[in-house]
Amino acid sequence: MAAGATSSDGGEMMGREVTGRTLPRHPALYAIPVALAAVALYLQYAYIPFRAHVFGLFQNQADLRVYRAGAQHLLHGQPIYDRPVLGHFDYTYTPFSTVVMQPLAWVSKDVAVAAWSALVVVALFYVVIASFRALGYRLDARLVVVATSLVAIALLLEPVRTTIWYGQINVFLMAIVMWDLLRPSGSRLRGVGVGIAAGIKLTPAFFVFFLALTRSWRAVAVAAATGVATVVVGVVFIPKQSWMFWTDKVFDSQRVGDVRNPANQSLRGAIAHVFETREPNTVVWLLAVVVVAALGLGAAMVAHRHGNDVLALSLTGMTTTAVSPFSWGHHWVWFVPLLVVTVDLVLQAWTREAYVRAAALTALPVALVLSTFVWKFFLPDGAMGLRPFYGIGLFMNPVPEWFRWFGAQPYLWVLLVTASATLGTYLVGGRRVATRGATDDVVGEPVDSAVGGRSPRR
Repeated sequence: MAAGATSSDGGEMMGREVTGRTLPRHPALYAIPVALAAVALYLQYAYIPFRAHVFGLFQNQADLRVYRAGAQHLLHGQPIYDRPVLGHFDYTYTPFSTVVMQPLAWVSKDVAVAAWSALVVVALFYVVIASFRALGYRLDARLVVVATSLVAIALLLEPVRTTIWYGQINVFLMAIVMWDLLRPSGSRLRGVGVGIAAGIKLTPAFFVFFLALTRSWRAVAVAAATGVATVVVGVVFIPKQSWMFWTDKVFDSQRVGDVRNPANQSLRGAIAHVFETREPNTVVWLLAVVVVAALGLGAAMVAHRHGNDVLALSLTGMTTTAVSPFSWGHHWVWFVPLLVVTVDLVLQAWTREAYVRAAALTALPVALVLSTFVWKFFLPDGAMGLRPFYGIGLFMNPVPEWFRWFGAQPYLWVLLVTASATLGTYLVGGRRVATRGATDDVVGEPVDSAVGGRSPRR
């Protein structure tokens, strides 16, 4: 089997030495991302002032403080789900997560913030590198430069910036799932990462549907068994609290937030906005969930069959977030691997000397960044008891009435457009471009495909 090809099960052979593709040597392809990264870092410091009260990058950390409080409650034998664990904040994650969070209880708040934030950046770097590797690129100095630049740029995406600002866990869960599902499908432990991630926060369990659709039955079983094991661990440590969580608290989505909050970028939030209600019609919501899940998972399966597992996982992750009853903006971290996919399309065109096409395709990563950027709505006189106040994200900004169809729920539109474009490209357009196999020295010179991609998976 050629390096980079798939096994009979259809998985990416990332566990062996591959020749892979190298990035082009043209200086512009390094100068541009490095320059953009420098601008991104400056904006990170100045656009929303780095040390702004509450809204500075490290000045909030509310979720990390809740994680730490939950871990401390477990450490000291205090109840976790009976009442708020920190101020008015409830602990909304699984009993198993309090075990995973234990190291946070052993260190000071400042050490926890520094370590957590640094590890988020490391996890982002891993996600970007893993995405490029799965798309067929060789790991070398040039790839590291481009990947580092993309991480700096990704820090200006609202989901990523807000993840660091809150001290959220979603980037780690994404990294675990990608580590798991970009491994060879023949791996005996494939699925364990999905099970662990779902054991910490329930939503990654949705990836089991993707595994089932791609007929990765052993991975489905491993994910399910691992998930059950995490429940058992929670029961062992806190049996009564585990019972309370799994029989009561797990069904209460209102504990997460008001469904009409502008930052709720789920389908249920969209329906609540359209009908101006705090109680969206369940039938309408479930019908929307079925339609969007079918579209997102269908596009993911098509991307997988055509060799693009990074796009497939991005689509599944975005679909997971869309169909969840409540999804904050920072849950949409799956825009990061999607950004790598769009950059890859530009690189393919550039290295084939299709410069007009490359210029046109540049609109894809630009549009993605603009749709998910940390657009600020600055209120110097304050709001919600905070002065000054920064609304962060397009959905927190006032937009003209004619633009509200997009401005109120931009992340759902990114998913819908990406899924539709994927289906149109691979099914209607018949393209077979995605993850590549063994190649010559530069990207765009495939060895095992005449069209720049592997044959579709069967």
